[in-house]
Amino acid sequence: MKIKTVKKPIEEVLQLQGYRHTSPARQGMFWRRLLKTLSSGELKKVGFTCEKDASMEQIGPDEPCLILMNHSSFIDLKIASAVLFPREFHIVCTADGFVGKEWLMKKIGCIPTFKFISDPVLVKDMVHTVRNLKASVLMFPEASYSFDGTATPLPDSLGKCLKLLKVPVVMIRTFGAFQRDPLYNNLQLRDVPVTAKMSCILTPDEIREKTPAELNAVLREHFTFDNWKWQQENGVKVREPFRADGLHRVLYKCPCCRTEGKMTGEGTTLTCRECGTVYELTESGEMRSSGNTEVIPHIPDWYAWERKCVREELENGTYRMTLPVTIRVMVNTDAVYEVGDGTLEHTKDGFRLTGCGGKIDYRQSPKASYSLYADYFWYEIGDMISIGTPKIQYYCFPADPGANVAKARLAAEEMFKMKE
Repeated sequence: MKIKTVKKPIEEVLQLQGYRHTSPARQGMFWRRLLKTLSSGELKKVGFTCEKDASMEQIGPDEPCLILMNHSSFIDLKIASAVLFPREFHIVCTADGFVGKEWLMKKIGCIPTFKFISDPVLVKDMVHTVRNLKASVLMFPEASYSFDGTATPLPDSLGKCLKLLKVPVVMIRTFGAFQRDPLYNNLQLRDVPVTAKMSCILTPDEIREKTPAELNAVLREHFTFDNWKWQQENGVKVREPFRADGLHRVLYKCPCCRTEGKMTGEGTTLTCRECGTVYELTESGEMRSSGNTEVIPHIPDWYAWERKCVREELENGTYRMTLPVTIRVMVNTDAVYEVGDGTLEHTKDGFRLTGCGGKIDYRQSPKASYSLYADYFWYEIGDMISIGTPKIQYYCFPADPGANVAKARLAAEEMFKMKE
């Protein structure tokens, strides 16, 4: 999927009319049928099946509910369209998904929001959907695709949101979606079966009885998973010869020589260009190396080790990331505007973006968000870090191919924990 981009000077972009909010409108049956039909082809290829447990029997076919789903790849939307049909549901999705096609996104029931930015308008739209439209809301509470195949942080505001909505909470958990199309792998699809399980995890009575903190604990319990462990426990093989392409986006630091930014994921191997160590990603999803070379066999453990290293840098005051970047800006849904070059700095004080001959100077505190909108191969343009406000979003694309947006996300998450 690509996005509409237009080159325009930043001073002209800042004069454009901003995004105009409208409340969600009813999602017609035509659009529900269309989504289901368009989804059927790929789901048939992966032999998709969905298990609905007995807890779902207590929810009426037209009863509004909040549907939460883990986020692994684009097939998640196709799964939802199939398993929820014919129920009317409105999808909470990133505002940049509306660029160039706002009318269509609204017709199919999408509700725009901004990733990892406090957005009270979103809560109002969700309440409007369940109370006035009597329709369900589908939400990916992790807000972003998983980098390492495990759950990403959930916002503490979710518990309060459940209290406001007062509707049943349904969980759709997918299996195999990450293995089929992990974000790091440049949209290359693998031959892996995909299934899902659907269950009611909270009733209105349970929501009423529990505190927001207790509700958050329930949600975190259901959003605790490890796709690599699932692959190994279920004997799922990924035999494609490109399965390690781009893996350096996640595993950017060599455990042998501890050098960063010198890893190359290509074919079935991950190679450190500094010390020459070669790690192999097996068909079962484990990392191994020949000889006595140090290796962390489980990818989430490797990623957790990188997180620990980032935390140590923050604690001893050595963390700093300075990246020359190209800058794109979104102020409305007409287009994403290419405005020029700049520098993105990330330190213990947060982000600072400067550029366009001094016309951009934006700072973002570490306390602004519990995580970071960072992405690989964003709309087929490149790896990206996004910061900003609901009025203006800055999309920063590092010029250095060795720069790693995963480290920036880890640092942002750890900074937030430290500040809290």
